Amino acid sequence: MIAETLQFLIKTLAGLFVLVLLLRFYLQVVRAPFKHPLSQFVMAVTNFAVLPLRKLVPSVHGYDTATLLLALLVGLLSNVLILALNPLPYSFSAPETWLGLLFLSLLDVFRQSLYLLMGAVIVQAVMSWVNPYNPLTPILDALTRPFLRPFRKAAVGGVDLSPLILFLIIQVILMLPVRVLESIFLTQLKVAL
Repeated sequence: MIAETLQFLIKTLAGLFVLVLLLRFYLQVVRAPFKHPLSQFVMAVTNFAVLPLRKLVPSVHGYDTATLLLALLVGLLSNVLILALNPLPYSFSAPETWLGLLFLSLLDVFRQSLYLLMGAVIVQAVMSWVNPYNPLTPILDALTRPFLRPFRKAAVGGVDLSPLILFLIIQVILMLPVRVLESIFLTQLKVAL
């Protein structure tokens, strides 16, 4: 019971931190205003870990690779701790275990990116009806515009259905390829026993 509680806490806290790290990365990609309160919050929460890592990991083509690497490392550490708390004995000396954990961590970062996009689409859709002039609207638009653009022509009676279409596509991606890959990587871990 204690192990399950610890696994839940590790997964939740690591997942939230990975989400904030990914939000930092994507806000920089879309060139969100640095002075915006959301940007300030994200920087304040993540600077303690990102700034020291930036001294070791340079940016590549203008992308903040230190933040992405940190998100991957946090996911990896989370998976290692959860696996260590698992009652089944896993061999941490087997390279297959580490390979499986690395792929699971990459998949977690991808999944969290999809959740972040889904959240941005949902908040943007609600705000467009409730408060379209909110200061958060331009940032949400910058985050979601590249993904909504292909579906912008899907409007019925003046209602833009592109968020619904994107939401459905993300759900299908989460249900099919992500779950299949996750089961393959988990099988890889079990084989490494």
